[in-house]
Amino acid sequence: MPELPEVETIRRQLAPHLEGRTLERVEIKDYRWTLPAPPELIAEELTGARVQRLGRLGKYMIWQLDRDRHLLVHLRMTGALLFDPDQEPAHARVRFELDNGSVLHYVDPRRFGTGTLLGSTEALNSYFASRLGAEPFTPQFTAAYLRDQARGRTAPVKSFILDQRRIAGVGNIYADEALYRARIHPLRPAGELKPAQWQALKDGIEAALLAGIDAKGASIDDYRHIDGARGSFQDLFLVHTRAGEPCPSCGHEIRKLVVGGRGTYVCERCQPRPRPRTR
Repeated sequence: MPELPEVETIRRQLAPHLEGRTLERVEIKDYRWTLPAPPELIAEELTGARVQRLGRLGKYMIWQLDRDRHLLVHLRMTGALLFDPDQEPAHARVRFELDNGSVLHYVDPRRFGTGTLLGSTEALNSYFASRLGAEPFTPQFTAAYLRDQARGRTAPVKSFILDQRRIAGVGNIYADEALYRARIHPLRPAGELKPAQWQALKDGIEAALLAGIDAKGASIDDYRHIDGARGSFQDLFLVHTRAGEPCPSCGHEIRKLVVGGRGTYVCERCQPRPRPRTR
């Protein structure tokens, strides 16, 4: 699934092509993209809209339109945005024709992605208030914030990191990379971390995300840039997908675990496993 670095990469690539442009024609080919809203009504509302700014919050791309309207695009597992491809791409679900003749396709083989149109800034703020926690790199994202959010929680710290209501934008890849940088085992109960570990985790999350942004995202499966090119962060993983390989710090074998139903990679020498609780 595209995470914060992948969505930010797409935003940066797409912004010069979309900002200031008018959507001359919008064709929504997959009714699931706009559920529960009818696709015909959304397409009609978007046709003629001017894109004022392209933003992002967490894993959401935010198209700020004229008349205080906002289109939220979430790529989910396999979504991609391809700009002016040489031919009609397979699995194209939405087609945006711009006033300068360019065409943007939303492509999604598994059809999990969504497009949500909101009619005001107030509706936008309300939408995110119940869905997203603090985002890394913002003043709100501190070690104290993380500690407060995890207080009393016995769930594994990796599950805590993946909860978008606590931390916006971090998914499976960057959770593994962040925990390795912080030297914290993914199974450690979130509420039991020490103050120094919260600072290490905060720094580890931001370092992993920044590395991903610098590499223009990770292309393991379906993620692509707007021109179809692949990101390169997968070539720089420290632990993710590297089961059986030596840890880059200590040489110990990297293991694959399952935490909260998600494949998880860890060096149990650098990230000591928590001791079992005793009665």
